[in-house]
Amino acid sequence: MAETALAALQKVKDPEIDSISIVDLGMVEILEAEVREVTVKLLPTFMGCPALDIIRKNVEAELRKAGVFERIEVQFIHHPPWTSDRVTEKGRKQLKEFGIGPPPKRISETGEWHVECPFCGSAYTTMDNLFGPTACRSILYCKACRNPFEAMKPVSTMM
Repeated sequence: MAETALAALQKVKDPEIDSISIVDLGMVEILEAEVREVTVKLLPTFMGCPALDIIRKNVEAELRKAGVFERIEVQFIHHPPWTSDRVTEKGRKQLKEFGIGPPPKRISETGEWHVECPFCGSAYTTMDNLFGPTACRSILYCKACRNPFEAMKPVSTMM
């Protein structure tokens, strides 16, 4: 049952980045699947994310499509807090393919972070604007290929 539920959750994409699943974003914290019932506990990537209702509806729809669950419960929890370290390697690759720089794996002691260009891979990038089109993204510029791009902001419990 858990494998069926997990396969269904892999089909649920982030509404703002439709190349990455909520599984590869690291949002799935608890998945309890038994005969005919499933409970999914998800970690929001950011507090106040406007896409949570859409994500909940999409999770419920995909689990219903699986055809084995009569009772479906989807909850958003806040402990442990989601961090960008939860993004899987597959998810990081999918972000790059979508043109979004994955969150950096390291943040300096001063809170500075650096992202490589998702288009050419250059490290010669600068922050254009900390505030991007969504709360979880910033706008950067690649000085090598001269393309602007978005990058997921790093989120850490150590910040």
